[in-house]
Amino acid sequence: MIDVLVYLFEHYYQSDAYPDHDTLARKLTAAGFENEDISNALDWLEGLAQADGEPLPQDFESSTSFRAYAREERDKLSVASLGFLAFLESARVLTPLEREVVVERAMALAGDTVELEKMKVIVLMVLWTRHGSVDTLVLEELLPDEAQRHVH
Repeated sequence: MIDVLVYLFEHYYQSDAYPDHDTLARKLTAAGFENEDISNALDWLEGLAQADGEPLPQDFESSTSFRAYAREERDKLSVASLGFLAFLESARVLTPLEREVVVERAMALAGDTVELEKMKVIVLMVLWTRHGSVDTLVLEELLPDEAQRHVH
């Protein structure tokens, strides 16, 4: 599923929007992705769109509080992933709201542990969908090496 998300980013990064669900599914099938991976990725993206609409307290964005992770989150998110989130937030790449969206989308992934490489793709997708673009230096850190060649 992560490969599908990277593919979508690579091919639709410069576009204002990607095609409707059915057209996109056909294009991904033609690109060689499995139906289950396509379905999971599109469902995950739909969940990301829904997460953007959830209200939070007004002062949440300017909060300087410490984020403690629940046991389920600590069990699912690798230490490297949690450290990376803390780094991105301290560098002001992620806002507290975006961090929460990233954590929610990471928890929505199937599987046991979300390692750093998966976390980077999740962060990339959240930043892309929320901002429409991603700073070049941040982009180079988040994209897998082979994907960087296709986006430039």
